[in-house]
Amino acid sequence: MLNRIIKINESGSVGAFATTYFWQENSEMPPKKRPVVVICPGGAYCSVSYREGEPIALQFMAHGYNAVVLNYSVHPYAHYPTALFELGRVVQMLRERADEWLIDADKIMVMGFSAGGHLAASYSCFWSRGFISDALGCAKEELKPNGLLLGYPVITSKHTLGGSFRHLLGDKYDELVEGMSLEKQVTDATPPTFIWHTFVDEAVSYKNSELFEIALREKNIAVELHIYPEGMHGLALANEVTAVDESQIVPSCQEWFERALEWIKNTL
Repeated sequence: MLNRIIKINESGSVGAFATTYFWQENSEMPPKKRPVVVICPGGAYCSVSYREGEPIALQFMAHGYNAVVLNYSVHPYAHYPTALFELGRVVQMLRERADEWLIDADKIMVMGFSAGGHLAASYSCFWSRGFISDALGCAKEELKPNGLLLGYPVITSKHTLGGSFRHLLGDKYDELVEGMSLEKQVTDATPPTFIWHTFVDEAVSYKNSELFEIALREKNIAVELHIYPEGMHGLALANEVTAVDESQIVPSCQEWFERALEWIKNTL
């Protein structure tokens, strides 16, 4: 495994880095370009959850994918759009070095959980609008995400506890919060999307995912949404690997990962 820590240093970045989980060439296996998933863990934009990072990356590796975990800059040290630029830099770097790292440049996916879901979804809505490519000094096409995967994402300020948006926007909360409700920001360039959530999530309502699904369908963008009847917020893999306690072991939710793999296979 090519396991490296790469410092991400965009304007405003504080302590940001990406960790790679890449398959490597060896004498037993011929070179093979693999899809890659860039994972944005949650943490209400004030921390970055380990449980929603490395364990997810290793699961993808076990199924033949490359993966990257982005530890993006957070409140109180950085605010919007710093993390967005950091994610863009990772996608641009993966596409630029696709041959070196054996990455399928047509299958670069972004993924996020909770507030990290908001980051991945906002990137997927904004990547083609020019301000990210202008900030990074690259062509827009270098930033294109080919797919989006979301776990119990923060999408709208209407159905989310206020901390994530306040941490993201800082002093510009009142000015920017309306525009950061992503059900209003979907475009024709937003990629196909897989979403899962739970009906009883009290921290980030399932209505976040429903509103995003509706917006995607209105643009005729392929979307698959699963809403499970039980399970608290922040389940990650919903099994013993990522559970803090027994309440986060929810067998009915554990299938989300296999469903996501099937969706990738059938969609990208």
